[in-house]
Amino acid sequence: MSTPASPENPTGRPSGDDAGTSAGHGNRPAPEHNSGSDRYHERLYVPLWWWLAAAVVTGVVGYEIQLSARDSVWSIAGYVAVGLLCAWMLWSLGRPSVRVTADGQLQAGRARLPRSVIARGATVPATAKSAALGRQLDPAAFLVHKAWVKTMVLLVLDDPDDPTPYWLVSTRDPSAVLAALDVPDAAAEAGIAD
Repeated sequence: MSTPASPENPTGRPSGDDAGTSAGHGNRPAPEHNSGSDRYHERLYVPLWWWLAAAVVTGVVGYEIQLSARDSVWSIAGYVAVGLLCAWMLWSLGRPSVRVTADGQLQAGRARLPRSVIARGATVPATAKSAALGRQLDPAAFLVHKAWVKTMVLLVLDDPDDPTPYWLVSTRDPSAVLAALDVPDAAAEAGIAD
């Protein structure tokens, strides 16, 4: 039996906040397997170069504010205000996480999906992401999409109480998500995964 759907929970399943961590290698942070009770845990952080771009924006806009303040005591406040605004925006963009709990439940952002309703799954490589989100996308599908994450996992549902045909979830390591859920990777079996 499912609960009614809402804008915050389109699947009609109970939801809640989650948090996570990730370790980095190069410019692309890798998922980290939580040492706690989670089978898999990944935070969908924004790329590091976005923080550098935010620092440049802070400097340019702060300087413009300083010029307009004409050496007032408030001229430095522009740098602080713009810097805090950029930091808050980037932090909030990278806040969602993907995790598989010890009982096999997938949590993507605030949405939750029990393992029992997942019929099959597949990795969506970067080369197929555009098609999966474009011409092949079912309007009833549930998406957790972050543009800066190049790969996704597709989870086909078998739940008569839920009209959602499948979930598409951004993750940097789709094969690890499928392994944590104990779902075979249909793309790898067909030889089409990158």
